[in-house]
Amino acid sequence: MKNKYAVEEEEANVDLTPMMDIVFIMLIFFIVTTTFVNERGLSVNRPKDNKTPTPITQQNISIKVDELGTIMLNGRITDIERVTANVQTFIARTPTDTAVVLAHPDINHGLVVAIMDKVTEAGISNLSVVVEKTS
Repeated sequence: MKNKYAVEEEEANVDLTPMMDIVFIMLIFFIVTTTFVNERGLSVNRPKDNKTPTPITQQNISIKVDELGTIMLNGRITDIERVTANVQTFIARTPTDTAVVLAHPDINHGLVVAIMDKVTEAGISNLSVVVEKTS
């Protein structure tokens, strides 16, 4: 028989289901609203690791123009009309795609531009112009 004045002890239970629902909703909210930073920088193409030996370096075409307008292509004197033919002959013997024009600072720029046009016409894709230092 139960005493009518006796108090039954109830266990205190905490229901965690609503709290877990809130945590999952907050997690989804933060995932959706997060912005990812794209860092700006240089893209680098790294060379592949291969065991092949490095190729022999190509020989450049060297064109020197002195203060009198004399054109020397790889040590040989030539004139503006024969620059294209001489460059094509050099390319046939030694495959290359680079040329360097070494110009005297007092030379007419029109001659240097004409030489650059002739070299480009001969099939050279990489062309550099350097002004010769005078002492």
